[in-house]
Amino acid sequence: VQLQASGGGLVQAGDSLRLSCAASGRTFSNYCMGWFRRAPGKEREFVAAISWSGDRSVYADSVKGRFTISRENAKKTVYLQLNSLKPEDTAVYYCAARRTIMVVTTIPEYDSWGQGTQVTVSS
Repeated sequence: VQLQASGGGLVQAGDSLRLSCAASGRTFSNYCMGWFRRAPGKEREFVAAISWSGDRSVYADSVKGRFTISRENAKKTVYLQLNSLKPEDTAVYYCAARRTIMVVTTIPEYDSWGQGTQVTVSS
């Protein structure tokens, strides 16, 4: 599956953004989808993941209660709603896919990656 992330931008602290990740291929509904991010000078880290059916999701502690992951299988799209943004959320955000019924949260478990979209939060 090929992935295309979009929706990043420059916002102020406290603002919201919605990231989208559009997938190509016929079997999108068989994939666990995840979002990761890489802040300047830091390693890529897990943000959120959602099961193929959308009924299970997992979040990093740093974004729990502020970010929401969702998906529309008919549109082959996964979303990440970012609310109450903080300067420390500044990063390149990547979507990723893994064909599994599990919800996976580590980088090696994903085998398809999008190109990333920049989110910059000013204070």
